[in-house]
Amino acid sequence: MWQHVIAQQETTLVNRTVFFVSDRTGITVEALGESLLTQFPEFEFNRHTIPFVSTPTAAEIAADRIRVAGRADGLPPLVFSTLTDEASQSIIASSSEFVFDLFGTFIGPLEHALGAASSHTAGRMHGMRDHAAYEKRMRALNFTLNHDDGLSPATFHEADVILVGVSRCGKTPTCVYLGMHYSIMAANYPLTEDDLDHPRLPEFFRANRAKTYGLTIAPEQLSRIRRERRAEGRYSTLAQCRAEVASAEAMFHNENLKFLDTSNVSIEEISATIVRDLGLH
Repeated sequence: MWQHVIAQQETTLVNRTVFFVSDRTGITVEALGESLLTQFPEFEFNRHTIPFVSTPTAAEIAADRIRVAGRADGLPPLVFSTLTDEASQSIIASSSEFVFDLFGTFIGPLEHALGAASSHTAGRMHGMRDHAAYEKRMRALNFTLNHDDGLSPATFHEADVILVGVSRCGKTPTCVYLGMHYSIMAANYPLTEDDLDHPRLPEFFRANRAKTYGLTIAPEQLSRIRRERRAEGRYSTLAQCRAEVASAEAMFHNENLKFLDTSNVSIEEISATIVRDLGLH
């Protein structure tokens, strides 16, 4: 039956409903499920996350919601689950023909490989198992927020990395991601027209040269992003964006500074590249 459904969807379907079911926040199941769904660009997925399914009663409610969506669509939804409780997972498994148990798929082979039973404890991935590591992440995030957009340059020396580039090229979201996911203290500095009048970085970067990393972006994309923020004036014109990007990249070359074009790269990829290029851990 499922072969028939897949053959049918390949020829006639555009939309497909997807549920991400978790006994905690849903972050892990979303990340895993989304990485799989990216392999099917011809579909438009209607996504629903059901977090905190921590009891069989909650699982019954979630299963009913999934069945309702299936009846409305005329097709069983795709369901990605990371439930650790076997009774709850069994209930979710009955809700659709296409339930992908991302936890159960791997935990059995891991138990065999390690010769030990798993704890089957919910929320281990995002729980506060290591308070020191959690506090380090919070310190990194606070540092990032306090050193955003050129704030507090006198303490840039405390940063693990300093991102530099023209306004709206992706510095702030990348810094936040570095803080949240890598516990890296990241600062960023926007290159102004005064900075770009010179071929070198501002003088206070001299002492922080080794931890400085440049970001650039296609002028056309930069212009589009800036228009959403400020449609009027020279700031968002294509000519202004081209001039700023060209000056910034010339500065990076003059400084022999590593830099990355963020035009078609996700925040996750930008961050991973920076961590690799600067040898951060």
